[in-house]
Amino acid sequence: MNIKGVLFDFDGTLTEPGALDFPAIKEELGCPADETILEYLETQTVARRAELMKILEQKEEEAAEAARPNEGAEKCVLALKERGVLLGILTRNSLVSVKKSLEKFCGVSINDFAAIITRDTSQPKPHPDGVLQAATEMGLPPSHLLVVGDYRFDIIAGKEAGAGTVLLATKGRSVMEQGDPEPDYTVKHLEEILDIL
Repeated sequence: MNIKGVLFDFDGTLTEPGALDFPAIKEELGCPADETILEYLETQTVARRAELMKILEQKEEEAAEAARPNEGAEKCVLALKERGVLLGILTRNSLVSVKKSLEKFCGVSINDFAAIITRDTSQPKPHPDGVLQAATEMGLPPSHLLVVGDYRFDIIAGKEAGAGTVLLATKGRSVMEQGDPEPDYTVKHLEEILDIL
């Protein structure tokens, strides 16, 4: 693999897992436990969706206040930057909460990322649209990108776009489901990405 860019998921990958309490948020939104939030919102009327989106954005803002860099995230990002690897973020979150969370990072800022793709600017993962958009913004073919994330949607989006994929498996349980594509690599710590490259 000729990797020239790394596209990171944000929540639970660059930031510590758990800042967003998905079960509690789903309950507040009336979203069934077995559905994903953004897809559930799409099934609502325009007025109801706008109302629920305000609640979701409020919860994300609260989580951004509590966000902390994941173990090894700052070191990994800075080492990749030093090697001349282009960096990007691909998240189902909003740009506002990404910016707020990045303020908690030491030595890493929004300016270190050549592309930041959020739900405001592309179809959310697992759709490959965000990966393809990031590749365009980074000036790279998708095959030169490595998509890194802690959830199955990251791997599906990366694979469908033709990028390399890394599953950050910190939870000790599999997040992949039967029929999902296999990640190219599985790591327990972000710094292991430096060995892949």
